[in-house]
Amino acid sequence: MGRADRDAEFVAFTTAYRRDLLRTATLLCAGDAATAEDLVQTTLTNLYLSWARTRATDSPLAYARASLTNAFVDEMRRAHRRRESCPEQLERAEPAGDDPDVALRRTLFAALATLGPRQRAVVVLRHWHDIDVEETARLLGCSRGTVKSQNARALGHLRDALGSLDRDAVRGAG
Repeated sequence: MGRADRDAEFVAFTTAYRRDLLRTATLLCAGDAATAEDLVQTTLTNLYLSWARTRATDSPLAYARASLTNAFVDEMRRAHRRRESCPEQLERAEPAGDDPDVALRRTLFAALATLGPRQRAVVVLRHWHDIDVEETARLLGCSRGTVKSQNARALGHLRDALGSLDRDAVRGAG
C-alpha cells in the first residue's frame, strides 16, 4: 500500500470516527472539552504513526478507543499535571437557560469528575460503549477482577455523587 493510499485510508477513518472518539474523550475528561480535544489529537497522531498495525486489527475503532483510554489514564497519572479550570468560560460556552440537556450534561460530568481516571475509564467502556468485562480488561491491560471491582466502586461513587448533587439542587431550588 502506497503512502497516498495509507493517508487516504487514515483520513477516511478519522472522518468516520473522530466524533465518536471526541465523545468518549469528553466523558473520560468529565466534560473538559479542551483536554478531550487534546486527547483525541494525541490519539489520532499515535494511530497515524502506527496505522499499519491499527488497520490490521479486527476493529480499528476498538483499537482507537483502547489507545484513547490508555492515553487518558497515562495523562491523569502524570504527577506534574496541573490544569487550571475556568468554570466561567465553560458556562459561557453552553447555551443559557433551563435546558434540561445542559443540566443533565453538567450533572453527568460533575458525577464523572468524582471518579479516579481508571474508574472513569471502566465506566465509560462498560456502560457508554457497552463493552464486556473481558474486553474492557484487555483494553485496560488488567484482570477481569480488577474491572469488576473498579466498576462496583465507581458505580457506588456515582450513586453517592448523584445523590449529593440532587440534594444540592433541591436545596438551591428551595
